Amino acid sequence: MRTEWIFPSILIALDVCAALPYAWHGCWRMALYWVAAATLTACVTFAGGEG
Repeated sequence: MRTEWIFPSILIALDVCAALPYAWHGCWRMALYWVAAATLTACVTFAGGEG
């Protein structure tokens, strides 16, 4: 793993973990918010926009 991916990877994991309690309690809007935040971070980090 590249060193510049460490923090974004931790942030993605935290975003997914934040979604879990909301999904467990049926608050799908907030669960979707946190999953979308994780997806956005993953797209920006791993899209490969070198240069």
